[in-house]
Amino acid sequence: MSIIITDADAERLISIPEAIEAMRVAFRDLAEGKAVNPPRLRYSSTTPDPTRRYTANIHAGAVESAGVACVRAGQAFVPVQPADGRKVNVADDVNYTIVILYDLRTGEPLAFMHETYLSGLRVGATSALAVSLAAREDAGVLGVFGTGMQAVPACKAICAVRPIRRVKVFSPNPAHRAAFVQKMAGEAFETVAVDDPREVVRGAHVVACNTNSKVPVLNGEWLEPGQMVITIGNSDVMNPRHEVDETTFARASQIIINDWDSVEANRQVELSGPIAKGLVKRENVYELGDIVAGKTVLVREPGGIVFYKNNTGLAMQFAACGAILHKKLLAEGTNRTIPTEWFASGKPHI
Repeated sequence: MSIIITDADAERLISIPEAIEAMRVAFRDLAEGKAVNPPRLRYSSTTPDPTRRYTANIHAGAVESAGVACVRAGQAFVPVQPADGRKVNVADDVNYTIVILYDLRTGEPLAFMHETYLSGLRVGATSALAVSLAAREDAGVLGVFGTGMQAVPACKAICAVRPIRRVKVFSPNPAHRAAFVQKMAGEAFETVAVDDPREVVRGAHVVACNTNSKVPVLNGEWLEPGQMVITIGNSDVMNPRHEVDETTFARASQIIINDWDSVEANRQVELSGPIAKGLVKRENVYELGDIVAGKTVLVREPGGIVFYKNNTGLAMQFAACGAILHKKLLAEGTNRTIPTEWFASGKPHI
């Protein structure tokens, strides 16, 4: 039987340490040739409604150690702004994105999974994995830009791998800052809201940007020796996003990314641009999986700034976490099942 895995299941059944370990396994497999993860595909289309466009975000991949492959088919609508300058908003209250998990042994669909909760968790867990490998061991202060669905799991995950005692958070919206502080109430670390974005960086050991901003939220001139910087926003073929400026790239002694193929395939000019200008040396850009697998030894320069550019979402992240959820939910029992034979058809054409 195939099962349905909901956001509520994911929130209940997979812990942050489990998610971080799942990312470690996936990226190790990727470096060792046991995980497959082609760059994501994005496209958009006109719709019968002239005020909005349909957009798709498709991932596919597999993790041998988890025994699972997956396809994530994401969708959303974006507004088409009229020529007269009026602002048009598109309200989407429901996310119909589906992740299909497949058994690598039999090819059978194991589960159909919600992606909203996992989407933020796997990004945060991957950032935490990078922090565990590259940040100073005694990092005690975390600076956070952003207060949305990506910021909360990132903050908690990073604090799970370093002895963070204080978190400073900034958002342009004071109400959002206050709400974030409230969400972190009861955690082992203190969370404070700051009014000045420079204060996020001042004295922090790790600075994490978790926004969807199209303009830099971090000025590279603010950075201090020995810090680690993290970003999750990326400019690609459809999303012109820049969380940091070129000074940040130029000041980084080492840059870590998830996947170089995605830089090229998705035209991620935010990184390729500084390389082309000579601000960044290509040989100073490392893939996270190579560090996890020990193929690359990251040597911290005294006072050097390490920049982890969480440059793309990968299907293997959903596969690795999905395998854990599938196993746990099966053991627990669920009545949300679909007969697997409903999906069986003729001989596959490859």
